[in-house]
Amino acid sequence: MIAANTPNITDQHPKTDWELDFYSRPILESDGKKRWELLISSSQDPSGTAPFRWVKRCPAGEVNSLWLTDALREALKDSQEQGWEAPLRLRCWRISMRTMVQRAAAELGIEVIPSRRTYALLDWLAERERDVYPLEEGYMAGPLAPPPTPIPTPPVPLPEAVRGDAWSWASLPLGLLREAQEWPIGFGGLLPVGANDNDNIPVPGVRMFSQTRALALAGWLGGLEPVCLAVDGTQLMLEAGQDDRWLVTDLDDKTATAVQQSLLEAREQAGGLQFISVQTSPEEKRFAGFWMLRDLPQP
Repeated sequence: MIAANTPNITDQHPKTDWELDFYSRPILESDGKKRWELLISSSQDPSGTAPFRWVKRCPAGEVNSLWLTDALREALKDSQEQGWEAPLRLRCWRISMRTMVQRAAAELGIEVIPSRRTYALLDWLAERERDVYPLEEGYMAGPLAPPPTPIPTPPVPLPEAVRGDAWSWASLPLGLLREAQEWPIGFGGLLPVGANDNDNIPVPGVRMFSQTRALALAGWLGGLEPVCLAVDGTQLMLEAGQDDRWLVTDLDDKTATAVQQSLLEAREQAGGLQFISVQTSPEEKRFAGFWMLRDLPQP
């Protein structure tokens, strides 16, 4: 086990969610079997506080919910010793591991959310794949057989409860999003916004409006675990949960091209940042809901 950050035990951290990946890595152990590894990260804090990170290797012959339960128990103990409270929820993004993770977490009374809203974990995994695994003995260098290409879930219309009176495509300057912690927000999920020389970089997103049901709409939208916006043909999609795809609206050809371009530019210039907001009207200053999203490649 490796606790990747060890603040003073007297430090107190905000209660947060955990993001988990329990899977094989591109490293052959001395017995000729691939390394299995458990990674746990606390979700990103919009203030930029360093996350709780925890690593534990698993023998290939012990990949099961019993081993994972014991490892989670150990991670909980280590996190508490570092001043972290037990997680509110545990997010798992790999469909193939969902049942095992749910069984293990249930033993400890931890709620599991199948979700790709695991931005901190995916950033960390990308960092390890770039800077850590290639230095390990047994690293499988060179091209690997690509995993099977998943078949995208057919998109379905947003549930009636998540349809507002109107919507609009919009953008916000990157610098403004740094102030989002000070905004009056009901439901939502914020992310840290890193330093950038150009605070005027536009971050694209969708504004949704409902005069009478904004708060209820925001609550339902949060329950969908919004991940990122995408354009498929002439349809604007919301990718959410573990493999859900929701149809937001149909677009004409010109608008679809413009939206797609703005999403690509945000991926290149703003780390894939996007947003969704819910308000009673365009003039309302309070947000019934506000989520920062990120368009990240899935490993």
